[in-house]
Amino acid sequence: MTGVERAAGQGAGAGPVLLGVRHHGPGSARAVRAALEQIRPRIVLIEGPPEADALIPLAADEEMRPPVALLAHAVDEPGRSAFWPLAGFSPEWVAIRWALEHDVPARFIDLPATHTLAWGRQEDETGAERSPDAATAADGDTGPGPADPRIDPIGVLARTAGYDDPERWWEDVVEHRGAGEGDALAPFTALEEAMSALREAYGSGEHDRDPVREAYMRLQVRAAQREFEEGVAVVCGAWHAPALRQKTTVTADRALLKGLPKVKADMTWVPWTHRRLSRASGYGAGIDSPGWYGHLFSAPDRPVERWLTKVAGLLRAEDRIVSSAHVIEAVRLAETLAAMRGRPLPGLSETTDAVRAVMCEGSDVPLELVRDRLVVGDVLGEVPSSAPAVPLQRDLTRLQRRLRLKPEALEREVELDLRKENDAARSRLLHRLRLLGIAWGEPAASRGSTGTFRETWRLRWEPELSVRIAEAGVWGTTVLSAATAKAEADAVTAQGLADVTALAEHCLLAELPDALPTVMRVLADRAALDTDVGHLAQALPALVRSLRYGDVRGTDTAALAEVAAGLAERVFVGLPPACAALDADAAEEMRRHVDAVHGAVGLLGDAPAAGHGRLRDRWQSVLRVLSGRDTVPGAIRGRAVRLLLDDGELAQDEAALLMGLVLSPGTPPQDAAAWIEGFVGGGSGGGMLLVHDERLLGLVDAWLTGVPAEAFTDVLPLLRRTFSAYEPGVRRTLGELVRRGPGAGGGVTAAGSGTPGFAADLDTARADAVLPVVRLLLGLDEADENTDNHLAGVTG
Repeated sequence: MTGVERAAGQGAGAGPVLLGVRHHGPGSARAVRAALEQIRPRIVLIEGPPEADALIPLAADEEMRPPVALLAHAVDEPGRSAFWPLAGFSPEWVAIRWALEHDVPARFIDLPATHTLAWGRQEDETGAERSPDAATAADGDTGPGPADPRIDPIGVLARTAGYDDPERWWEDVVEHRGAGEGDALAPFTALEEAMSALREAYGSGEHDRDPVREAYMRLQVRAAQREFEEGVAVVCGAWHAPALRQKTTVTADRALLKGLPKVKADMTWVPWTHRRLSRASGYGAGIDSPGWYGHLFSAPDRPVERWLTKVAGLLRAEDRIVSSAHVIEAVRLAETLAAMRGRPLPGLSETTDAVRAVMCEGSDVPLELVRDRLVVGDVLGEVPSSAPAVPLQRDLTRLQRRLRLKPEALEREVELDLRKENDAARSRLLHRLRLLGIAWGEPAASRGSTGTFRETWRLRWEPELSVRIAEAGVWGTTVLSAATAKAEADAVTAQGLADVTALAEHCLLAELPDALPTVMRVLADRAALDTDVGHLAQALPALVRSLRYGDVRGTDTAALAEVAAGLAERVFVGLPPACAALDADAAEEMRRHVDAVHGAVGLLGDAPAAGHGRLRDRWQSVLRVLSGRDTVPGAIRGRAVRLLLDDGELAQDEAALLMGLVLSPGTPPQDAAAWIEGFVGGGSGGGMLLVHDERLLGLVDAWLTGVPAEAFTDVLPLLRRTFSAYEPGVRRTLGELVRRGPGAGGGVTAAGSGTPGFAADLDTARADAVLPVVRLLLGLDEADENTDNHLAGVTG
């Protein structure tokens, strides 16, 4: 008996009408609507979690706009969740809407989410391999076949028909063939027969869950038939249709369901996006072109002309010259390509080729924009306010409306001026959400301002954030209370001092005054116990930044300033010993700590409670110790000299003298190169210093030319790293100065020329002064002229 005959005899109780579909297929959606209009069933059964039956009436709400998704999460473990997405062109959504419009009951008949979520937990505990979409696609059949990528029914059918592209085969066979002239059930008959052949060859497609799910669905179909006797329509994945038609006993089906694990689950509607329907997003049963499919479903006529008009509008908005003549020519080309390729109508490949050739002048760059904005799209659905939600979600929705900060699927930047009340409230909300792990916004570099009164955020709403909100709901019923509780808990469980200081910074940014005392108490305890200078130096900058943020937001930071000042004193005491006898990697890390502490002290000195002069003076003393101690690595000594020079605590003549001593022939080349990197490297603006102080450049140049050949290859990588960080213009200027040579129009001077302690020629009188010491070191009791002449030559 064919599918048509079965459908024709359904009024006599022959069985349910099975409408096997491709999920998210506009052709299937149109066919489902036409079939339901023809057979007028008394009940519609739909593949989906039965816990969502109570949510079906919300689909008729005026505020409900697909794409949306059914979200199920474990009550005791909100992070364990599953989604069942539905677009406006999904056959399931069309079936739901038809049932609501015709006052016909609709029910979901797939395996309950309580088992699906528990199944995933069991696999995690046993270490079993899960499909990539298990966390977001409910491990279910949300595509043309099973979620297992090894068996793709549409791909097999396409290859059998001689197509190398499954999407193109589907368009030709389903999307462009209409809903079946005269018989709305014809497409389902053909698809079920094809799937039956595939099931005979592949069985369950090596997907262990399918037999269990199909057993549950058969039981639900039988129950509906007992209740309604006839007029039962089932909308399910085409892959399952042959299994639901299969004759099995109730006992056998129940045996497959015996002993399934269970968890308590909650379910609601959440917004979804077209981008998350695409395969590129990681959603296992997605489609390549949700925007294109949405257009095919919604276009009443002339879909190609309407689509290319959309493309032209997008390109014009991006300042590309596209006229109506381009649209006409693109339509003609798409139709010609379809005829040449033997296709009934132009598909996405033909329209894309036409757009590339006519509107993009053969370039793929603007074509990528078309793919991103139209073929995939950034449509974000909406759900009604009456949909079930955790209290935290309701509070967040209220704040979003009050602050006029609407979630959007398209990424956008928002500039906030913290001096304005509404912008400051937006900033607090975004910081609180980040602390809760709800990454709706990410901070970005502000353009045109480095002040603390301005913030830039990059916002993009993703469907998975609904899961993060459910997870965060365990901390509180409002965003403020949840963020406060989360901050206190994080402070107690923080592993290191830097983690606590970063948390204190977040508390000030998010304005959590009730959490700050707990964080400060933990911070003081950790700081008192931590003796690692690196940890202390890493923690200090975050505290000082927090003081600045407190000033902008009007937060009381007196306690924070006191802790920061005490932390700075401990760094001053422990830093010189900690910098002794370090290898190259440790020296580089410690140099970064020195930079961070220097910047922090500069800011901390402006705080009223910090003791403006005392901390700065103490830090300058520490830098002088570091700059003159031989046991300190060259990179740190060079950076200490540079910081003193920048702060005006060291004259340029003194800095030149110190550089000359380091670059003397007695210093190992590797140590001298490390000193140079510390002094003029590391993004410190050292290139401009060398440009404007040619004495220092002359010292570096003379040292480089004097490095022995056998040592030059050892220091070359370090020098390249130092000078490659300079801007191209700075490097070019330095090269011109060096090429010009010493004494050429104020160019680079010779080594020692004009620098205190150095001269162009040897100073014999000063050299004679060291002869007695040299004689003593060599054990020469009496001096003679020949010996003195020899020693003078050596010292010279």
